[in-house]
Amino acid sequence: MKKIVIFIFLFIFFACILNKNSEIIIPNNSIRIRIIANSNDLHDQQIKYAIKDEISKEIYPKLQNISDYNDARKEINNSMDVINNIVKKYTSDFSIYFGNNYFPRKKYKGVTYKEGNYESLVIKLGDAKGKNFWCVLFPPLCMIDESRLNDVSYSFLVSELLNKIQ
Repeated sequence: MKKIVIFIFLFIFFACILNKNSEIIIPNNSIRIRIIANSNDLHDQQIKYAIKDEISKEIYPKLQNISDYNDARKEINNSMDVINNIVKKYTSDFSIYFGNNYFPRKKYKGVTYKEGNYESLVIKLGDAKGKNFWCVLFPPLCMIDESRLNDVSYSFLVSELLNKIQ
């Protein structure tokens, strides 16, 4: 019994060390998206998610087969009218900016999103004082159905997508 406990302890210890060393870091040539709600009011949050869902349906499929950063930038720039029209359906008080924006460090399901200035599409709704949605638009990591994946599966899929663009 003592050997089994020691074995389990060592297994967990080494698994933690290997997991820490295999941390995935999103490359600098990624493009993020951020949608900041007017407020934390339920209605404002629903608008934020409705816009996110429509952008997902319209923009993500266009980026799915693109492997070049510059091609992704062009596609997003070419889609600005579509994005603008989606947001207009929900509110007339908004701003959209595609360029360099600061993002804080974030770790989600074993994937590290380093802090820094990143090329990103930022949509501010109203006063932009509410919770925000953000993800990596290119490579299209936002298309992963995160609710059905555990941390290991999510990390594996992110790694697979990143390998396609490198």
